[in-house]
Amino acid sequence: MSKLHPVVERVTARIIERSRDSRAAYLALIAAEGERHTGRGFLSCSNLAHGFAAAEQDKGAIMAGRAPNLGIVTAYNDMLSAHQPYGRYPEAMKLYAREVGATAQVAGATPAMCDGVTQGQPGMELSLFSRDVIAMSTAVALSHAMFDGVALLGICDKIVPGLVIGALRFGHLPAVFVPSGPMPSGIANKEKQKVRQLYAEGKVGRDELLASEAASYHSAGTCTFYGTANSNQMMLEMMGLHVPGAAFVPPNTPLRSALTRAAVHRLAAIGKHGEDFRPLGRMVDEKAIVNAAVGLLATGGSTNHAIHLPAMARAAGVRIDWQDLDELSAVVPLIARVYPNGEGDVNHFHAAGGMAWVVRELVGAGLAHGDLLTVAAGGMAAYAEEPVLDEAGALAWRPAPDHSHDPAMLRPVADPFQGDGGMRLVSGNLGRGTFKTSAVAAERWTIEAPARVFDSQEAVQAAFKAGELDRDVVVVVRFQGPRANGMPELHKLTPPLGVLQDKGFKVALVTDGRMSGASGKVPAAIHVTPEALASPTHPAGPLALVQDGDVIRLCAHSGSIEVLADLSGRTPAPPPAPEVGMGRELFAMFRHLADGAEAGGSAMLAAGGL
Repeated sequence: MSKLHPVVERVTARIIERSRDSRAAYLALIAAEGERHTGRGFLSCSNLAHGFAAAEQDKGAIMAGRAPNLGIVTAYNDMLSAHQPYGRYPEAMKLYAREVGATAQVAGATPAMCDGVTQGQPGMELSLFSRDVIAMSTAVALSHAMFDGVALLGICDKIVPGLVIGALRFGHLPAVFVPSGPMPSGIANKEKQKVRQLYAEGKVGRDELLASEAASYHSAGTCTFYGTANSNQMMLEMMGLHVPGAAFVPPNTPLRSALTRAAVHRLAAIGKHGEDFRPLGRMVDEKAIVNAAVGLLATGGSTNHAIHLPAMARAAGVRIDWQDLDELSAVVPLIARVYPNGEGDVNHFHAAGGMAWVVRELVGAGLAHGDLLTVAAGGMAAYAEEPVLDEAGALAWRPAPDHSHDPAMLRPVADPFQGDGGMRLVSGNLGRGTFKTSAVAAERWTIEAPARVFDSQEAVQAAFKAGELDRDVVVVVRFQGPRANGMPELHKLTPPLGVLQDKGFKVALVTDGRMSGASGKVPAAIHVTPEALASPTHPAGPLALVQDGDVIRLCAHSGSIEVLADLSGRTPAPPPAPEVGMGRELFAMFRHLADGAEAGGSAMLAAGGL
């Protein structure tokens, strides 16, 4: 392992110092919880009898307390393709637990919504806060205190961050995340994007568009583009919370089953009463959070994690902000190009060398911490190996390949695609935002043009169809933050803005809303904070003062976002009335309590004083 890069070392030290009090308080909490909830002996006989009443053949073992009882928290549903394979996991995991003298029970389930289904629909306004609901559901599942370890079954956008946050509040327990893997590759991503743009231009109809989408999203497994779901799996590997190499092995294969079995066996081995105790709250520390950030930058991962990573860190008493990400981005090279930042998808990435290659390169170059406490006994060195089945069908690991199997997909640190990680902090008189440069051609990193201001993505679409945006323009979409409407992803903006850019116009987007790792090639300042909506404790952000025609300059080179107009004396624009229907009114409390995007956009963490 090489000496740690001085910037990575400096940023890590700053995070440790910034987090000193909150991290100490967190560690004291989980230590006290661990002492209070040692085994199940503190439960009354009535409590315990309720807990094992339906355990069938495991009842005697749970009653006697002779072996670890593992809680399974599952985000299974069979509408969400990534989670459909989980339907069969619990029964198999119970068998795997018995193989090592342990028991397992489904502790509880969490919701798991799909942004791919809700994008552009009213339900998307529930999406970000579903992360808080998932965290609370995880807490409810584990509140029975029946468990000596927890297996967490979840993959997609808000699900993994929610599971992390919830499980960390029970950080005295060991935990292992158990993925299910990506679906097989469908039609070429460039072809899918082409059909989307043709539809936006009215050149193909809905039947052609639906046929294209169905050929892309076509079977069980995670969507194969490198959006938030697959970025989640990458980060879990970089934090050492998977069995090594588990992230991108396809579902319903012998290797996937072997990895799930290994996860259960390992979880049983790292409990408090064994010789290798590894509680989750000690595994997820400042170094693990930095590793997640470095992996995100090196692979061009989802910008949604500029929100999720600070929220996950807070749950462990760790404080990270966008300045940290920006400084890391300046020194972490881009070594992977996965769609939408490249041509191939995560299956091609995995075949090219995948996470074993990425871990070896980053740790070897001193850009990531190698001395983490991980699920695997070997620390991060174990994650530089890839899983295989040997000739006898047994699970084994081999070193990462010594060269990339596809240099168009994966490159070494010494010869990267780009010298920096492609995620910049932009700041100025409009606030602070995130600019994902890795998806944007360098000649478009600076855009200066008159603003056209909208309060919804539907209004942008209407203006596009009317030809009102056929010019150099900075499209401002405001009142899209956590407090305004739950910060939905603004996927409807990508095709029309891409069409305008392809016509030769200088186009940029500025918004206090979200755009994920599935977002494309148009320069954008997203997650702008403070958001436009005022609240009793937060004044309206500068976006509420911008008017049509104001010239805005967005520059990733200088890290700036400025309106070239005098905003003093202007009255903030009135926000749209809150929408009702699709359950949105039930989430009014979350919107009212939510904090800013840079802090994680969470109502739960803010209200909990975390």
